[in-house]
Amino acid sequence: MIETILLDYLEDTLKVAVWAEFPQNPPEQFVIVRFGDTTRENLLETTTVIVESYEGSLLKAAQLNQRVKAAMDALPELPEISAARLAVDYPAPDTKNKRYRYQAVYNITHY
Repeated sequence: MIETILLDYLEDTLKVAVWAEFPQNPPEQFVIVRFGDTTRENLLETTTVIVESYEGSLLKAAQLNQRVKAAMDALPELPEISAARLAVDYPAPDTKNKRYRYQAVYNITHY
């Protein structure tokens, strides 16, 4: 299941807390992975994934986002993943939770 694979992979690689939803008592630094649409062609699925990098300042959020992108770009090394393509990344302050955040949107092709 792509959700489990990606959450475990990012937590192991980044050495920060990674969740699928906003936690009740978040630390200063963490990552949220949101899963969007999945399409299927020739038995390969492509899932849109939004990876949100939270930190205590905008600069630190940008730096964490760079680490996230490096980890996501290396995803095809996993046997279940055939491609990881960055669609866009941008600063996206979380006004609801009053946190600094960057978002990276990826299209992940997987088995």
